[in-house]
Amino acid sequence: MTVLVTGGGGFLGMAIVRRLLADGVEDVRSFSRSRYETLDALGVTSFRGDLGDVDAVARAVDGCEAVFHVAAKAGVWGPASDYERINVDGTRHVLEACRRHGVAKLVYTSSPSVIFDGRDESGADASLPYPDRYLCDYPRTKAAAERAVLAANDSDLATVALRPHLIWGPGDPHLVPRLVERARAGRLRLVGTGDNLVDSVYVDNAADAHVDALAHLTPGARCTGRAYFVTNGEPLAMRELINGILGAAGIAPVTRSVSPRLAYALGTTLESVYRLLGKTDEPLMTRFVARQLATAHWFDIEDTRCELGYAPRVSLSDGLERLAASLR
Repeated sequence: MTVLVTGGGGFLGMAIVRRLLADGVEDVRSFSRSRYETLDALGVTSFRGDLGDVDAVARAVDGCEAVFHVAAKAGVWGPASDYERINVDGTRHVLEACRRHGVAKLVYTSSPSVIFDGRDESGADASLPYPDRYLCDYPRTKAAAERAVLAANDSDLATVALRPHLIWGPGDPHLVPRLVERARAGRLRLVGTGDNLVDSVYVDNAADAHVDALAHLTPGARCTGRAYFVTNGEPLAMRELINGILGAAGIAPVTRSVSPRLAYALGTTLESVYRLLGKTDEPLMTRFVARQLATAHWFDIEDTRCELGYAPRVSLSDGLERLAASLR
């Protein structure tokens, strides 16, 4: 089998690449904007390009039997046009390339934020509807892309969307370094009491879920055209998760907090000021982040277990030990 991973040089993408190679997939490809020496060393065929370039995407997809579409513009700040071009148009280009070159299977990496309306999500499952409005462009455009992927499912192209929540682990370039940097600078606060339960997923487990989905993705299978949450199945209080990661980095736990109302007001103000000044760096707080930090986010993954055969291999405690070893 020839398999393409868009964003194969990224955190999750690299984990999926490694899992595919470990499973004996000999022809693994990556499509990324940059060159990654690690991929070269693994014998991965790399295609360089931008998801906004329909021809570059088509060249990478040509000859593949399956595609993992992992690449996206993440974050909560930036021009809306960038999110549209990469997340919406880029996904459309992947779908068009799959059609043109007869790809049979497409596994799309979505996000639980596509159904986040600012309120608690306690035991939420995939029946939760998309909200009418979003607090930033990332979830809005990821939702549009997810809808397009699921709508594209048919007898020629089997599609499925996975929604991994808070991926972390050794080599994480997003969550872990952000928490560590802010804690060391004395700028990290809990929003509210920190008692709100949140799910997360160790990176290798997230990669396993993607490969599990591919194995079950055949035309007419129950999982086709559907979305699935992916977590470790071990919700923790927000403060426990944050302090567990800080502890792995040898940093004292965060104890100071701000009220959810103050955090949201600060996010609203900073967003307005940053837009007025044309600043491109992310504000210290945004409305989306304020709501995310203050609310519960844990999900029912029974369907993911039963219909995709997903079973988290690395527990949160084991993952934190591995993270600590890597940071040392």
